Amino acid sequence: MAVRVALLRAVNVGGTGVLAMDDLSRLCVEIGLRSPRTYLASGNVVFDSDDGEAAIKTALEQGLARHMGTPVDVLIRNAAEMAAVLDGNPFPGADPRRTVAIFLDAPPPPDLLDGVTGRQGEEIRPGRREIYVHYGDGMARSRLRIAAAAKGTARNMNTVARLSAMATSRP
Repeated sequence: MAVRVALLRAVNVGGTGVLAMDDLSRLCVEIGLRSPRTYLASGNVVFDSDDGEAAIKTALEQGLARHMGTPVDVLIRNAAEMAAVLDGNPFPGADPRRTVAIFLDAPPPPDLLDGVTGRQGEEIRPGRREIYVHYGDGMARSRLRIAAAAKGTARNMNTVARLSAMATSRP
């Protein structure tokens, strides 16, 4: 039995994609995921499953589409991968609230920086299947757009740390 983390894209952000975390937990159980534990209201759930990443992703996306009436992208990581994202943070001394990992399904492209617009001092580094961004002046006024991140979902390093801890501990 493997512990996995699902990160939902564009859920409960700016009034769009409203999804109660109790509903997310119920949906996880309905599709066969065990012991779902949500974190924050932004679409983070840790659970146990014998299924592989692709099967879990498909089942969750299909279940969410039925429940919400619109597609919801889901990114999956196992406990070791979440720990690696945390450990791989190239900005370890930076404010964790201003540093994000943008989770992707595939590695960032080699020409990652070619697809960046609106950059105003933000630092960007590729990860394994993530893009790390440090918003030195905060995110509120940032105009940063990263083409390679269009289908990704961002979590700040505090959230990454909490999800990693949840994935490595049993309820």
